[in-house]
Amino acid sequence: MDITIIAAVAADGAVGREGRLLWHLSDDLRRFKRLTMGKPMVMGRRTFESLPGALPGRRNIVVTRNASYRAEGAETAPSLEAALAMCAGAEEVMIIGGAQIYAEAMPLATRMELTRIDATAPDADAHFPSVDPARWRIVATDGPHCDPRSAVSYSYVTLASGHA
Repeated sequence: MDITIIAAVAADGAVGREGRLLWHLSDDLRRFKRLTMGKPMVMGRRTFESLPGALPGRRNIVVTRNASYRAEGAETAPSLEAALAMCAGAEEVMIIGGAQIYAEAMPLATRMELTRIDATAPDADAHFPSVDPARWRIVATDGPHCDPRSAVSYSYVTLASGHA
């Protein structure tokens, strides 16, 4: 099973603020949908709560230590390992956040699909873990692109694990 981390990461490593995305880039959101459609997605509770609800066309699995937590339209798991075990038989599992889940998944991941945003977010409260260049290699890039609404510049970067 391939484990893919998908994230939009600012130049300073920021990924979120108060449980929300830092930027809403229409092209990036379309890419996210295309890459995750039909695949199980694993996320933390705060990430799930930041969504408008369970995302359709994908299995939504929420990692939470709260055994009584209920996520409408989603399944829950007490740990990342339990969530991944629930995905046995899937070809690929998408790790969609947040920061703590990204950090836990990094040693297990085989691929990363990153949107690298050419801006910083000094007031962010969630950051992406550091990427070890000895383990990860860039296998594809696309960009830079410019969001027409916000004028934010960004690029898509695919990384593969040297251990894959």
